[in-house]
Amino acid sequence: MGKIALLLAMIICLPAVSLTSSASEPVAVTNALKQQLLGSPVYIQIFKEERTLELYARLQGEYRLVRSYQICNFSGGLGPKRREGDFKSPEGFYSIDTRHLKPDSKFYRAINIGFPNDFDKSQGYSGKYLMIHGDCKSIGCYAMTDNYMDEIFNYVQTAFMNGQSKVDISIYPFRMTEQNMQRHRNSSDINFWRQLQPGYAYFAKNRMPPLVGVINGQYVINRPLMSSAPASEYALTKTE
Repeated sequence: MGKIALLLAMIICLPAVSLTSSASEPVAVTNALKQQLLGSPVYIQIFKEERTLELYARLQGEYRLVRSYQICNFSGGLGPKRREGDFKSPEGFYSIDTRHLKPDSKFYRAINIGFPNDFDKSQGYSGKYLMIHGDCKSIGCYAMTDNYMDEIFNYVQTAFMNGQSKVDISIYPFRMTEQNMQRHRNSSDINFWRQLQPGYAYFAKNRMPPLVGVINGQYVINRPLMSSAPASEYALTKTE
């Protein structure tokens, strides 16, 4: 009896098992659940420094990680795309609809991320045809292996077929923890990255994509739609 009591006490005192490897790196769902989530609303996060694309699907009021994919190639290093021909891959908050799907792309399959968005336009940034695509080659795009692109494209396309009207894509230079922000504090892009960090933090906490607006040329995260700002100053990020 003494040994049994001791064993029970040890079990009770064990720490709770975390569902994530860290606050910023969630664990993917099981393969069985992964298949069940096909057709659910989806959300994408991209991290340049980690060369990672994360695909999420909605389950019971929150977005769960379907899979993390290694990015095969991107160009231009950290920082936002500013002009056509600078070979930079974009950073920021983008939204796409079915018009952005390119099943017959010359780079296998492709998803146009919708650059430039409202923020990019407010800064005078230029460029077009910035994609997530296959073929593992990139000049300003996020290139994946064809097998990875098959899976990503299938989840996005099926979500649209099941009624999702737009898919949000959040693109970050790195996982925007305080430690990483401090590590990059001397970058010329730090002020821009501080605009992105609240979106990263919101999703990490709530497992829901952030509501993103652009006011006076700045990203604003989760500002209520019933804002005191004039309507002309507030717009959800959108694509053309």
